[in-house]
Amino acid sequence: MFPERFSNLPAYAFPRLRSLLDAHAPGGEVLHMTIGEPKHAFPAWVADVVAEHAAEFGRYPVNEGTIGLRQSICDWIARRYGVRLEAERNVMALNGTREGLYNAMMALCPEQKNGKRPVVVLPNPFYQVYMVAALSVGAEPVFLPATRETGHLPDFSAVPEEVLARTAVVYLCSPSNPQGAVAGYDYWRDLIALAERHDFRIFADECYSEIYRGEAPVGALEVAHGMGADPERVVIFHSLSKRSNLPGLRSGFVAGSPECIARLKLLRSYAGAPLPMPLQHAAEKVWADELHVVENRRLYAEKYALADEIMGDVPGYDSPQAGFFLWLPVGDGEAAALKLWQETGVRVLPGAYLSREAGGQSPGKGYIRVAMVAPGEEMARGLTRLRDCLYD
Repeated sequence: MFPERFSNLPAYAFPRLRSLLDAHAPGGEVLHMTIGEPKHAFPAWVADVVAEHAAEFGRYPVNEGTIGLRQSICDWIARRYGVRLEAERNVMALNGTREGLYNAMMALCPEQKNGKRPVVVLPNPFYQVYMVAALSVGAEPVFLPATRETGHLPDFSAVPEEVLARTAVVYLCSPSNPQGAVAGYDYWRDLIALAERHDFRIFADECYSEIYRGEAPVGALEVAHGMGADPERVVIFHSLSKRSNLPGLRSGFVAGSPECIARLKLLRSYAGAPLPMPLQHAAEKVWADELHVVENRRLYAEKYALADEIMGDVPGYDSPQAGFFLWLPVGDGEAAALKLWQETGVRVLPGAYLSREAGGQSPGKGYIRVAMVAPGEEMARGLTRLRDCLYD
């Protein structure tokens, strides 16, 4: 029997999209702008590294990641954020960050907070695994709107004291999915200080950290170390999926205090989802290389410029600071997505599928999310059709 706490769980975003669109014929050449699956080339030598170590498909993988992979990750953190961690104590390799974002709740969320059911605070809209992870441990998800009025980041000053007293975990994605907003140093500092006062952990989902325009986004761990915060406050999650165009490699990591990582390793020893050894060797090399990341960022910079050129005069258009999505106001996201599909063949995701109704409103309902992952010429065709269909 399906657990009662999941009884009101909506279908996942993409099955919902298929139900909305697939009964209708597309109105033109089909252009997919829904899934955030990078299309830029990954480094060609990745396949060579996998082939070189192919015999190790015959071995059980190292559960927490090889020491070489974890050291490569630590070296990257030191270069990127100026924070030095220990490979054995502070880092665990992940089979994609979705695994980590879910299992961290299993390993680290208490059964009670101050004698009551714990609260998990989520941005709204949000990556849906956050909510399911909270429900899986019996916590109460509290949805905090991240709207244009709040800079597309949640306003934690709006959380009542009685909720903060029960808060065990806060999820925050920066750069944010779907809006592409970046939490600055002061924002992270204030949130970490709030965590110190109310004794909760921050799960910082930073998967889009390497796709940005202008200055590199500051990291949660970087700010926490600069403040001298309790090491238990911040747990960070990163991935090669977006940084290196390798979603199929399934290589990510979680980094945090020795206690957090020890508990995650213990859970992993039972639940077990390690990365195959040849892929661990490839990931070790990829984390050590920045040249392909710089080129990837250059290609996205061109797409930001294209989007600004095509969509810049659309009322309510916010040019993203980072990531590779556009978050476009359309009044009714489902109606707009259906109209766009039927009239042009462009496929986008209704924003309501990424948000939850709370306080009588769903912050994503009036939006669509558009992925800028296709080659530039194809993306420009899709955005032009979108603009002409929905805004002219």
